[in-house]
Amino acid sequence: MSSKRSVAVVGGGVGGKLSIDAVNASAKFELAAITDMRPEVCESWRAKLPGVRVFTDHNEMFRECPTDIVCVSTFPPSHEPITMDALNALPLKGILVEKPLGHTAASGRAILNAIKKRGIPMAVPHNMLVRKGTVEVLKRVRAGEIGELRSVTVQSDKWDIMNAGIHWFNYFVALTDREPIDHVMCLCEAGTRTYRDGMQVETTAVASAVTKSGVQCILNTGDSIHTDPEITGGAPFRIVGSRGQIAVGSWSNSYFIQNREHPEGTVIDAGSYSESGHQRHLETMADLIGGTPDYAIPESSLMALELVEASYLSSKHHCKVTFPFADFVPPTPVVWEPGTPYSGTGGGRDGRKL
Repeated sequence: MSSKRSVAVVGGGVGGKLSIDAVNASAKFELAAITDMRPEVCESWRAKLPGVRVFTDHNEMFRECPTDIVCVSTFPPSHEPITMDALNALPLKGILVEKPLGHTAASGRAILNAIKKRGIPMAVPHNMLVRKGTVEVLKRVRAGEIGELRSVTVQSDKWDIMNAGIHWFNYFVALTDREPIDHVMCLCEAGTRTYRDGMQVETTAVASAVTKSGVQCILNTGDSIHTDPEITGGAPFRIVGSRGQIAVGSWSNSYFIQNREHPEGTVIDAGSYSESGHQRHLETMADLIGGTPDYAIPESSLMALELVEASYLSSKHHCKVTFPFADFVPPTPVVWEPGTPYSGTGGGRDGRKL
């Protein structure tokens, strides 16, 4: 009898392929079924994986081919209904939900709460948390090797706050060890009407997230963003502390560190793991089956999703979004044009007397 965990993947696109490849590469799993609503995608997978059952409806797959694990790898607005269907239909032992958890923080929170209630382990594949280079950077920052963390800047060319910023905000949350957020401010412009992965997104944006202690993340996103040429291997991160700094690309195996031990700065090659990020996340989840689930990464992903939604709300309502995010209510619009002469009437406060 096989000791492998059976897996079904919902979604045969880019995210689904990452899960499919990870499952097939691991000795811990056996791919049993794939669902995609697009017939041409289904036909492609049938040709590639003749031993795997392929469906165009996930509920039909759950009925006819129940599995130990489900990977929800579809576009964000569909994550919640598919996850709930899987939880209701299957005797699941574990579940992977792609990031962002949902298209809103409320949807992501509903998903996480339902999985916690079921008491099964969960994977959310934020791969910066399992890459050797970025894991090493995370450990150095948390160990205080650049002093107290002050700021993180990120430049994300050809990507947006929703589909890539979720990763970058998640890494910021991890760098701060999930410190509570104080507020978010953001400005987006959408002149090109860009859409990506089923979502309307910005053409250009700058978002600022600040923790309760004042650690700040500045995230630049958009269709054409100038990036630091000295930082290669993905979105450039510059992590600044009170006694040094680290520069690293989001998918890079190497990073630059400047601190007391390396006053002139040193490039360190951390190497790489043989497994993909998705495989590492799935295998970690599998190891927790039957034990105590660890929801630290899903909870950090939900925090990142709150930062994503707060960014778009800030831009939409021209306001600072305060946290806890669940308690935020957009304020009444203020008629006040910064940068124009003050008329002397209409109220306000004298900034010289603050």
